[in-house]
This record gives sequence, C-alpha cells and structure tokens, in this order.
Amino acid sequence: MALHVIVGAGPVGTATARLLADRGERVRLVTRRGGGPEHPAVERIAADATDADRLTAAATGAAALYNCANPAYHRWATDWPPLAAALLTAAERSGAVLATVGNLYGYGPVDAPMTEATPLRPSSVKGRVRAQMWADALAAHEAGRVRATEVRGSDYLGAGAQSLPSMLVLPQVLAGRRALVPADLDAPHSWTYVPDVARTLVAAATDERGWGRVWHVPTAPAVSIRGLAARAATLAGAPAPKLTRMPGQMLWLGGLFDATAKEMREIAYQFDRPFVLDSTAAVATFGIDPTPLDDALADTVAALRAQPAPARAS
Repeated sequence: MALHVIVGAGPVGTATARLLADRGERVRLVTRRGGGPEHPAVERIAADATDADRLTAAATGAAALYNCANPAYHRWATDWPPLAAALLTAAERSGAVLATVGNLYGYGPVDAPMTEATPLRPSSVKGRVRAQMWADALAAHEAGRVRATEVRGSDYLGAGAQSLPSMLVLPQVLAGRRALVPADLDAPHSWTYVPDVARTLVAAATDERGWGRVWHVPTAPAVSIRGLAARAATLAGAPAPKLTRMPGQMLWLGGLFDATAKEMREIAYQFDRPFVLDSTAAVATFGIDPTPLDDALADTVAALRAQPAPARAS
C-alpha cells in the first residue's frame, strides 16, 4: 500500500483521490483549506502548496506527487510559476514521481488532430505558462533530478467539470432554453471525461513506461457541440436543443465585465475550427479505453441536475 500525494481537490484531484483510495492505496490530499472527498484512506491536509518545504514534508515517502491544482483562470500567469516550481522542488527532494495534469493550450491553433508529437506553439499567455511548466519538468527529468510525466486532455465532461458544455450549453438544454454558444456549433471537438483523466494520470505515474513524456488521455471520438447537445437531450429526455452561435463581439464585450469571459478570448480559436485529440498512444500503452460518450454525458447530466437550483429573485 503506497502513499500518493495529490495537490488540488477539483474534479480531477477528487477523482484521482477516490480512484487510488478505492484501490486500497494511501492518499494524502493537499489543499489550502484541507478540503476534498471524505474517505477513510484519504488524509486531507491544509497547506499552501507554493511552500516547497511544506510540500516536501507532505510528499516524503510518497510514490507519486500529483499536480491536480488549478489556480483561478485569470491568475495563471502569476500563480502557476511559483506553484509549479514548488511541486518540482518537492518531487526532487522526496523522490516521488511528479505527475501533472496538463491541457492542450500549449499546442496553439492546429489544423490536424493533436498527438503527443504535435509541436508546442502556444499563442496565448495561458498556453505559454503551461508549455513552460512542462519544459521545466522535462529538463529536470532528463537531468536525472526527477521522474516526471504529464497527461493532457481536452475540454472536460463529468461531475464538477468547468467547461463550455457544462457551463454554457447543457444547463440550458436541460432547462429547455436557448443556449448562446461562443463556438462553431458544427466543428468536431474532443471531450475528455474526468475519470479517464484520473485513470491515465495514475497509470502514467505508476508505470515507468509513462515517465519522461506526455500522454493524451484516452478520449472518445470527436463530436460537435450541436451533436453533443442533441445526444445529451436524448439521454436526459429533454426537448431538442436550441443553439445559437454567439457573435465574437459579444464575447469581447463580456470580457469587460467578467474575468473568465475575458480569459476565454485568447483561446477562442479552439472552438472556431475542428479541435481533435488523438489518444491512441495511451490506449495502446496502458490499455485504457475511453469511456463511451453516452456514459460521460449521462454522468454530466446527473451531476448538473443534482446541483442546487439558483435562487430566484423575490
């Protein structure tokens, strides 16, 4: 029974903690407030993960240190560098494998399916931050200072996912209302299921074949936003979706008043063309098949329906 240390209790951190705990492993979950899932095998610790000494103490004796953190979207440029540096230091000092949850921002705009060999050509601040994080980890790995790996998925589906479908599309579809979507509604797009991220992250961290490189999370075949909404409506017994593409100017104006909308401007390219993830390498290496889209959507719909209804104005 090995010790696994996870930083961050968002959707992926929580799924990873539960996966490991249910397998009988010891889990130490580090967050600022000591939150996370309640499980007899999960030890929850309140700590600032940018404190390399504190994080090293938490990771001492661990088989792996999982970076599942996610700073506020508009603070990536300021919050990620010290956090990533502390994680790298803690992994080097403790000897734990550093397994990071990445994303696709580092590739920038693409005109073909993305593989792990796709060059990193970020066109955004957030993409450059993520690309630098992996460059630093890989350099440390190649220098023999750490053992590192990174897994990358596309926009998430599943409980707790904060993505365009779960935030802007599916809630409207389930309510029978029109969804205004800042995207090409018919462009193929890959959607990654959160539990599949957890499975791939653990596999890459605990199998030495996973070290020293990036892996794409096994992901179901791409489907457009229109297709995704239609399938979700059918599964949920909801009316046929009503979708309208949001004019680009509206997103720009929204950014004047909302920090998240402002940050979405620089990665809007992901939704105005095909954005397809090739995950055959991880499937072949680790034997992880992607969860069928219907199952991922059913879980997403159930989670959305379980959320408290927003308070109505009196």
